Amino acid sequence: MLRAENIHKKYGQLQVLKGVNVTIEQKEIVSIIGSSGAGKSTLLHILGTLDTPDEGKIFLNDEPLHLLKGKKLAAFRNKHIGFVFQFHHLLPEFSATENVSIPGWIAGRKKKEVNTEAIRLLELLGLKEKINNKPQELSGGEQQRVAVARALINRPSIVFADEPTGNLDSTNAKELHELFVRLRNEFDQTFLIVTHNEELAAMSDRTLHMKDGLILPPAPEGV
Repeated sequence: MLRAENIHKKYGQLQVLKGVNVTIEQKEIVSIIGSSGAGKSTLLHILGTLDTPDEGKIFLNDEPLHLLKGKKLAAFRNKHIGFVFQFHHLLPEFSATENVSIPGWIAGRKKKEVNTEAIRLLELLGLKEKINNKPQELSGGEQQRVAVARALINRPSIVFADEPTGNLDSTNAKELHELFVRLRNEFDQTFLIVTHNEELAAMSDRTLHMKDGLILPPAPEGV
């Protein structure tokens, strides 16, 4: 479903990505792990079209993302890609339902339809009693679940999660990863997750190891 070929990225004289190839199948949960500076977040941002590669090609559902520009790229991203970051980036003046609804409003969907879907997602994620709460009235784990609901509101092909548990305690971190597995199992949702937590990465279907701007080949079986 997602295919990236020969992705290079340089910032000044620093070569961050050195020819990365990635393939993600539909309904997969794939984690990328590696030390700081390995290029994990840069790769995620490029695959999610938040940054552009210096060289290489990216296809999502056979759409050549590397050829899309401006409004066409923004519209495709809004419809087909969801994002969850380490910090939830919720708007403090909006309720949980309103925060979840924002990508739907941007997509031009009917307000009533989006509102109904936002409430359904929040209830699904265990926030039935918190749909009208503002971010400051929610715990850290609850805020991140609101951010997950926001990522899902337009029913994206894939959700990119950049250190989504980095700001959570171990209990909430485990619950969030279990939530990703549940969403994959029940709704065929695809996830690509950057994380430092190898224990949590082990809950994924597949783990990619990055080092020095490259994805390492898988270790031989039994090693």
